[in-house]
Amino acid sequence: MKKKKKPSLVLTLSFAGFLICAGSGGYWLLTQGNSSSKDLLPGANIIPQDALFAVSVSTDPGQWDKLREFGTKETQSLLDKNLVQLRDRFLTSNGYDFQKDISPWVGDQVTIAVLAPNASKPVSKPIATDGEATTNEQSMVMILPVKNPEKASSILAQPKAAKGGKWIDRTYENIVIKETEGQVGEKFSTALLDKRFLVITGNSKTTERAIDAYKRQQSLATSPGFADNVPKIYNYQPFGQFYVNVPYSARIAAKSPNRPLPAEVLSQLQNNQGIAGTMTLESQGIRLKSVSWLNPTSPRVLTVENKAGNMQNRLPTETLMMLSGGNLQQFWTDYASTSQANPSAPVMPEQLRNGVKSLTNLDLERDLLSWMRGEFSVSVIPNTPKQGIADDFRAALVFMVQASDRSRGETALKQLDEVMKNQYQFQIKYTTVDGKPVVNWLGPFGTLTASHGWLNDDVAFLAVGGSVTDKIVPRPNNTLGSSGSFQDTVPRQPNPTNGQFFLDVEHTAKNFPLPVFLPEQQTLLQATRSIGVTSAVSDSRSTRYDIFVSLKKAGKPDPLPSPANK
Repeated sequence: MKKKKKPSLVLTLSFAGFLICAGSGGYWLLTQGNSSSKDLLPGANIIPQDALFAVSVSTDPGQWDKLREFGTKETQSLLDKNLVQLRDRFLTSNGYDFQKDISPWVGDQVTIAVLAPNASKPVSKPIATDGEATTNEQSMVMILPVKNPEKASSILAQPKAAKGGKWIDRTYENIVIKETEGQVGEKFSTALLDKRFLVITGNSKTTERAIDAYKRQQSLATSPGFADNVPKIYNYQPFGQFYVNVPYSARIAAKSPNRPLPAEVLSQLQNNQGIAGTMTLESQGIRLKSVSWLNPTSPRVLTVENKAGNMQNRLPTETLMMLSGGNLQQFWTDYASTSQANPSAPVMPEQLRNGVKSLTNLDLERDLLSWMRGEFSVSVIPNTPKQGIADDFRAALVFMVQASDRSRGETALKQLDEVMKNQYQFQIKYTTVDGKPVVNWLGPFGTLTASHGWLNDDVAFLAVGGSVTDKIVPRPNNTLGSSGSFQDTVPRQPNPTNGQFFLDVEHTAKNFPLPVFLPEQQTLLQATRSIGVTSAVSDSRSTRYDIFVSLKKAGKPDPLPSPANK
């Protein structure tokens, strides 16, 4: 990277920045599972199938205290602020205390789900909270499993009076529904199903939808692929779990009055069915086990080819970021087929094809990807300037790929040399590093701009932006894969794998600018040490991802402030 402008690193780490957000987002995604089948979300057999998403969280105060220990004093303060706001809104303002009124009877987790509105009309409100809500508005369902029916019944028999209103009873499908009327502010509707689940909603129609889903077995638990895939990510006593209904969420987004999804994107998203994740708290950070699966009627199928997991052993231990995959040609084919006509795609396939052709006169698929059917990696390695050698770069972007046809690869690289020499006036300098031929591209002022060559086992490399060739040729003794940071961060499962990701957040954020994706992103980055991801294609319909976010420890937190009215 050039020390003044550093534009290349920003682009290089854009994808890394996205994964930071995903990993840091896991810091706030509060999730979990246990229902009629203990490895599903609590209440999955009650939540209607058209739920946009569902989130369940632990009710164990010890787990919440453990979460609050992570990070820095700033992130502790930020999390505590949000917890107090939620407590005061849903409990304190209605006269309830969790430890006294809820904890004696509630189960290990509670679940919140947001149901889809009528997708034929634009969404007018984010969540319906009044008794006159229509089916054109999203509505929220909260499900509290009951572990002590006697204590629950005694509390629910005499609920606290609503502000300025009263509770009334009615019956639907032989189930008693308690509702508030006449009060100021949020209204509530509740029902106790089989003395096992307390359902709380913001309006009576939503309660009826939950009862219907339960009685007619048209719930989340019976939705396509849910019961088959969610158990793959089950963990004993996790902190939480989440589920996203991709088709319904896409349909809602397609009707958005602000930024509606194009028809082509909606069509592509309909191939996907669901994404689910389970989050557990460990001594050094947060682990997220995730699975995504396709719609069973989708014509799209996944290629089961898990052949990655070696590139980290070709990189030096000081590598800041690595993204690897098992088959670059297949990776591109999948990306091109799913991102076509998607305005949110990082790179439009046709634009990349045209760009490669315009800049190098090479055909992306025929001249390059045709021989790149093996494992590949993209990494960022900090540069160590050598005395007497001009070097304006702080780090190098290093691309490696296992060639499936070395002769075609050598031809393509020679063509690139000719283009750089004749079209861009670069000096092409041939040299050797540890006895291996290396080609250097020197800029107009003699600055080493890029190097390429071949490693053992027909692995080609291209290093752009710094003199790091001697760090990868020969294979380093101290590799990224053998480093403590990599081994402690990148999950060992699933194995075999079709791709891995590693980001040393602590050193990267300290030395290089990162794109901003989240509010309070800098605060979150300062609390994070590293992020690791391992993925694998489970079968022709599903993909597994394990994510670990290594976090700093801020120490034992102070007790949350008492409610103002106490």
